[in-house]
Amino acid sequence: MIQISQLQLAPGVPEESLKNLIEKELREKVSDYKILKRSIDARRHEQIHYLYSVGVSLASKSAEEKLVKKLRKKNVTLYKQKEFVFPVTPAILQEKLPANELGTDSPKRPLSVGAGPAGYFAAFFLARAGFHPIVIERGLDVEARTKDVEEFWDKGKLNLESNVSFGEGGAGTFSDGKLFTGNKDKDGVLHAVMNTFHEMGAPVEITYDAKPHIGTDKLVEIMRNIRLEIESLGGEVHFAHKLLNIEKDKDQANRYICQIESPEGEKHIKTDALILAIGHSARDTFHMLYQNGYQMEPKPFAIGLRVQHPQEMINRAMYGDNAPDSLPVADYKLVYHSSNGRNVFSFCMCPGGYVVNASSDPESMVVNGMSYSGRDSINANSAIVVSVSEEDYGSADPMDAIRFQEKLEKEFYKVGNGKIPVQTYGDFKEKKASLSLGAFEPAIKGQYVLGELSQALPEFAYEAILEAMPDFARKIKGFDQADTILAGVESRTSSPVRINRNPESREATRFPGVFPVGEGAGYAGGITSSAADGIRTAEAVAKYLLEIQ
Repeated sequence: MIQISQLQLAPGVPEESLKNLIEKELREKVSDYKILKRSIDARRHEQIHYLYSVGVSLASKSAEEKLVKKLRKKNVTLYKQKEFVFPVTPAILQEKLPANELGTDSPKRPLSVGAGPAGYFAAFFLARAGFHPIVIERGLDVEARTKDVEEFWDKGKLNLESNVSFGEGGAGTFSDGKLFTGNKDKDGVLHAVMNTFHEMGAPVEITYDAKPHIGTDKLVEIMRNIRLEIESLGGEVHFAHKLLNIEKDKDQANRYICQIESPEGEKHIKTDALILAIGHSARDTFHMLYQNGYQMEPKPFAIGLRVQHPQEMINRAMYGDNAPDSLPVADYKLVYHSSNGRNVFSFCMCPGGYVVNASSDPESMVVNGMSYSGRDSINANSAIVVSVSEEDYGSADPMDAIRFQEKLEKEFYKVGNGKIPVQTYGDFKEKKASLSLGAFEPAIKGQYVLGELSQALPEFAYEAILEAMPDFARKIKGFDQADTILAGVESRTSSPVRINRNPESREATRFPGVFPVGEGAGYAGGITSSAADGIRTAEAVAKYLLEIQ
């Protein structure tokens, strides 16, 4: 395939016009083409345009090489994207591990704990290879989970096992649904993630947009479709199944017995390959693993607040006053290094989104950002967070990192008396409780109340945010105005701990056959990277199961 980059289209110009641009670059007619990448160049507001990279296939590889050599254009090259191929097929598996050895109670069936992107993608690729994986999830399916979440937002009634953090799809289901990752796709796995999402119902644009996005409403459907595919291939998915403990099988080396709480009572599942895709909020599971001797270490994370501005204001700042309406709602990315040594940065920016109550523990307050596929809320929101390190909680004990988060969330719960505490930036600067909001209207999912956020935020974070906001305003006019709406606390930017694993085999240290994976295990930071980690771990699991036969 020939790749042609740097093709420009003005907003509103139909994509069909690409064909003319392609033929002009190649100096010959083409019958078809494939969009490889699309981005927006808004560096000059008076000349905003889309940038495209496209792929064109000729009759043979040699013909493509000949044409590229003949043209000698920097933007016309041979396409080099590596395609990911799962190393085990049903045919290979049948030869080495016949289907009759993967029966209902067979320990050869991989067991995935968690139905978020990491756990589901691991199970999905293992199912397609013929392994008949089992997935257990402490929360509920997306249909029931959605009802529980909406009831929580409307009435404040929290279901501890079915909420924004726990349930089918993981914490990312009720988020903005961003699929962008800054990681390079050396092995083609990121491409495989996007193609899988598209195959399961996501729009084709996610396979080539520079900043792909799905949205909560679409993610719900996609996660359900992944579940149905796993089940159609002989896998099982069980909800309201909570992992309580893991024991080594005394009768079989490197085999594990998982103690599970279920609606039918206590269960025990034996497995030779255990995938721990527990998510970043499964604190009880972290404690259980630590007590059982799993090596863990604290890792850097960040805490802060959610800021809200009118989306129209962000659009003007990023696109200019005369931008065409056909452009998508604008996003931003901000970074600042404060004088106290802290990094302050925007995180999980949600154009046309909502601030949501994402609490999962009793008497605790956590906020997050969410948007639907249309990104049509009146506001843009983003976390403005400050880096946290081991010195802030005073110990190398990984559990102390979790305790730090827990204490912070409980303090914010007290500030809002169980509701999301909200404050204007003008009052935040003066450390006084807001009695009213200014000109900006909040877009919030969940009950909220006016309050004073500074009393619960650590002083180092407060100072760093105050210092960063004027700098952010130099990049986005009006970012630090008094009417800016703040909400807290954003505390679960990532897992505060990492479950140690062998970088090659992906097995937990000292526990062969146990595979920590995803954001909760400390190896990913979002939907796409978690899904990719799940695929790579599925590859490791498949090789492991075939090697121990």
